[in-house]
Amino acid sequence: MALPLLPGNSFKRDVGKEKFHKSQHWGFCNNVRMLVSDEKPGIGGEPLIGQKIKPKYCAYPKGEGADVPSWVAFDKQVLSFDAYLEDEVPDKNQENYRIRYYKIYFYLEDDTIQVNEPEVKNSGLPQGTFIRRHRISLPPPDDDQFYTVYHFNINTDIVFYGRTFKIYECDAFTKNFLKKIGVKLNPPGQCPEDPYMKVRREKLDCVDPLRPYESFDTLKQFLQYDGKVLRFFCLWDDSDSLFGDRRELILHYFLSDDTVEIKEVIPHNSGRDAISWFLRRSKLPKHGPPGVYQPGQITNRAVLNVYGGFSEKRMDGYLLDKYKLGKLNQEFYKDSDLAIGTYINVWGRKVLLCDCDEFTKSYYKAKYGVENFTSISCKAPPPPKIERKFPPYTGFGSEEDSLRSCIGLVPTPYQRNFRKFMEEDSYGGISNILRFFAKLITDQCADVDRMFIISYFLSDDTLSVFEPIERNSGLTGGMFLKRLRVKRPGQDIFKSEPSEYITSEELYVGAKLNVNGYIFLLLNADEYTLNYMENNIDRFPFSSIKFALQKLKDVESKSREIKQVFAAADCRHTKILDYNTFRDILMSVTSGKIVDQEVITIARHYRVPEDLSTDVNVLIAQAHEKLKKNMFENFDRLIFNCVYEDREKKHVLPTKDIQRLCKSSRLPLSDDLLGDLLSRFEDSEHQINYESFFCALNWRMNPLPEFEAPTYLKEKCEDVWLGMPSPMPVKCIRYLDLLRDVYGLEEEE
Repeated sequence: MALPLLPGNSFKRDVGKEKFHKSQHWGFCNNVRMLVSDEKPGIGGEPLIGQKIKPKYCAYPKGEGADVPSWVAFDKQVLSFDAYLEDEVPDKNQENYRIRYYKIYFYLEDDTIQVNEPEVKNSGLPQGTFIRRHRISLPPPDDDQFYTVYHFNINTDIVFYGRTFKIYECDAFTKNFLKKIGVKLNPPGQCPEDPYMKVRREKLDCVDPLRPYESFDTLKQFLQYDGKVLRFFCLWDDSDSLFGDRRELILHYFLSDDTVEIKEVIPHNSGRDAISWFLRRSKLPKHGPPGVYQPGQITNRAVLNVYGGFSEKRMDGYLLDKYKLGKLNQEFYKDSDLAIGTYINVWGRKVLLCDCDEFTKSYYKAKYGVENFTSISCKAPPPPKIERKFPPYTGFGSEEDSLRSCIGLVPTPYQRNFRKFMEEDSYGGISNILRFFAKLITDQCADVDRMFIISYFLSDDTLSVFEPIERNSGLTGGMFLKRLRVKRPGQDIFKSEPSEYITSEELYVGAKLNVNGYIFLLLNADEYTLNYMENNIDRFPFSSIKFALQKLKDVESKSREIKQVFAAADCRHTKILDYNTFRDILMSVTSGKIVDQEVITIARHYRVPEDLSTDVNVLIAQAHEKLKKNMFENFDRLIFNCVYEDREKKHVLPTKDIQRLCKSSRLPLSDDLLGDLLSRFEDSEHQINYESFFCALNWRMNPLPEFEAPTYLKEKCEDVWLGMPSPMPVKCIRYLDLLRDVYGLEEEE
């Protein structure tokens, strides 16, 4: 690509002077990166006339003899000139011409030219790129040549396609470049002012440079807070008005444009139609409702008058209210006006702000430093409870049935607590029945020794009393009181309030129970009842070992005497005492402050473990009874199966194999009874002689006496204590462990 012919460049090809591989490096010239030659010759191998550059740098291409192409040497180097153009305006009387300003760019890499017109606000003219980038030819008659860099200078005229552009200034880079290539710069010219823009500016100055459509910059607020909304939970209490009530609202405050919208929270089955919005999104005035205004009364700026002249160059203008005297002031709610506990005016409705979400709390903490966000309950206070008065009990039927007839016109049956019944009803090995042994407290000599069993059913809080049958006692025995709820004594029969009944918390060993005028003393309880009470100490505090021991610690001053009393009772030094002796000592040292239930709790905690293993004959007798009832006699078949399994002919099999064979043959014994029997017959290697085991179970070949179950009769103990029935709660107690835990006493040798 040949470079344009420039003055001072030599394009004579001197083959002898061509040099290849010249020393060059990348450098910077006028803040532009380019290849720089290390040799000192000028442009084209010969010095330029008037060239004032350092010998080290190359500022313009060297013609055909140059080693670097021009588009590489002058890449991204552009000369910029400021110019103007007088444009005629033939169709307007107010002006004859206009001054239009341009930027002329000359690209050094390929001598192309581009002309741009900077945009002027509200000019009404198409602006931007005026002449696109390309090489422009000179005006006729030199239209066979193109513009070069030497055709440009300050305060000169350039003709592009018939339009004369007057260059009056250029930038610093352009001035420096033109000086380096030997162009003598002219002094800067004056740029005339556009008459239309001058008149327009004078008119704007007269109206305080704001137009009637004064604009407000809200873009910054929109970009900063777009999508950020404050949410408050509100309450509008309209209960004072006719048919009014309390309404829960949700207020949304949009930070992008300070608008407010409110949505109503409509509860289910409220009887009100669901609406989209309680208040549509808009700015909320503080003093509302403001009333009805005429059109044009609410404006940002007021136009006082319109003026203009009668001359040919008349220009219309507007006279604005500079001090905004006629402007209607309206105050709207801002984010600073919203806080929890404040009331806002929503078009005449008094709305209370009760709470807000987490984003709103963080926003007010960061912007206003608010720390207190104590919420206010939006729920309505409970209505005053109206006490219902019912007529007294008539005596017909139960109290619940009589009360149901007073509640509704159509009497309905009394609904008991079905959930409690299902949870506390007996199932499996859990009876949920508290059984106590009791005796009747009476002055009648014939009734002094009568013993009873009181059963309390936890499922429905009913109670029954049963008297064991005793031969030759003169009493029939049997059911003394059928199962029902027992009222507490001292209550009026014919009253409006429901009666109070005996609860399970009133039952414990040592308590006196009044059952329809009969007073019973609770003497003892069965094992299930004692375990149940110890597992529920929140309902039965006398079964708490902690509270029972605390009563003993209260008499710590008598600790030495207590030890001596226990040592005197244990004359054989066995460190254990029987239950009756242990009870008498505790009752005496506490002066009767401890009840029998607490004594039993302490005795059960420090009791001596008993050997609960059952005799093998008893187990076999129980098994025979079960087998007789089911008429099971397939013992030969069982032995034959065992012989088949015994491949080594040792006459023994593992316990698990015997158990499996019994299950497969449907032996009518429970798992517990079968397991106890197998444990009695197995050896150290957990194997059983199957012939001896099944021969023992054969009730035909080896019968045993019938098993007699123990009966609960009024059988006296050796040491009678208040006529307590047998068996005793605990037989023996380790009293020394009790003294060590309570008083920290050690045994004296």
